[in-house]
Amino acid sequence: TIQLWDYRLQSMIEKFEEHEGGPVRGVCFHVSQPLFVSGGDDYKIKVWNYKLRRCIFTLLGHLDYIRTVEFHHEYPWVLSASDDQTIRVWNWQSRSCIAVLTGHNHYVMCAHFHPKEDLVVSASLDQTVRVWDTSGLRDKTVSISTGMPPMGGSAPKDVFGTSDA
Repeated sequence: TIQLWDYRLQSMIEKFEEHEGGPVRGVCFHVSQPLFVSGGDDYKIKVWNYKLRRCIFTLLGHLDYIRTVEFHHEYPWVLSASDDQTIRVWNWQSRSCIAVLTGHNHYVMCAHFHPKEDLVVSASLDQTVRVWDTSGLRDKTVSISTGMPPMGGSAPKDVFGTSDA
């Protein structure tokens, strides 16, 4: 359940109960639009308009609990990290997954966009922190329809390689 509160009046304004089957684990506001994103144990990412007080759409693709969700500060992207051992980048305007970052071998507990560079950092229960180069997403070298790199393109890669540091 997600609750919208007025802290001045110390009262609940709205209750959103569209996440089913467990807690909501991650939430994030959009920097300039009246939106927030949520993810939880129902394997769903939901984008909400808090002025309309409703969920406007749901993103599906993770196969296990979602730990972290985050809007990108510039691009129309949502980042999600999951117990399915993946990080996904979604285009929330087209409502599609544009990249699946794989390489962790245990639950991905959190992931965040770098505030200025084309990087994502993730941390996992596999005891690794990975830094991913996402510049190929900005350059549109990843097909929006499949989330797979086109012929000759490259998928986002762990900047430091696959060996433990």
